[in-house]
Amino acid sequence: MANRIVVRDVEAGYGGVRVLHGVSMHVEDGETVVLLGTNGNGKSTLMKCIMGIVQPDAGEIFLEVDGRRFDLAGRRPEEIVQLGVTLVPEGRRLLPRLTVRENLLLGAYRAEARRDIARNLEFCLEAFPVLAERQKQLAGSMSGGEQQMLAIARALMSTPRILLVDEPSVGLAPILVSRVIAKIRELKEKRDLTVLMAEQNFNQAVKIADRGYVIVHGRIEFEGESTQKLAEHELVRKYYLGL
Repeated sequence: MANRIVVRDVEAGYGGVRVLHGVSMHVEDGETVVLLGTNGNGKSTLMKCIMGIVQPDAGEIFLEVDGRRFDLAGRRPEEIVQLGVTLVPEGRRLLPRLTVRENLLLGAYRAEARRDIARNLEFCLEAFPVLAERQKQLAGSMSGGEQQMLAIARALMSTPRILLVDEPSVGLAPILVSRVIAKIRELKEKRDLTVLMAEQNFNQAVKIADRGYVIVHGRIEFEGESTQKLAEHELVRKYYLGL
């Protein structure tokens, strides 16, 4: 299926605090797009707007699936999941007192995924052997890296077409960040996913991204048509490469 997400002129915030200011971007079918920004610049808010967790005050967000358009603004998160969009949230947001297996099964929320629970569970346990070994372990007792793997696997249990990944490197040691990023790329290729990843670790993000955007104070300040263009831009050189 051909899938894309389009964000146009989105304004959003919390109460009287405006976080996003006229944000526009798009993610085309089969792409991995990185949204670069340091803490507090609006990356997570944009992800939450796409997922219906935060409702925009203005602008539009829509999903296209094989030529059919679905407006996402105004939809509840569960409706957006039903359309094939899934979020791996910042901080993982697992249910710590449930087991690894129980967390995985909760990921199979939408009807299409329920039909494929056995196949998806087998795929996730093969993709993440540590989860197969620890199916009965409580999620909250796992290391940060293992919990991040579980959060990604839980998202895959919903049989997504589009995967949103919010700050996968947060709280992880550098070697684990490399492994998580590499795993996202591997899973994207195996499952033919379209990926939008919010990240502030430029050097890791560009290992899997096709192109990206830089968000500063809730505004898209630069759109790089390739990772090379991103690396050459003054904002990236100053804030992410220390040049």
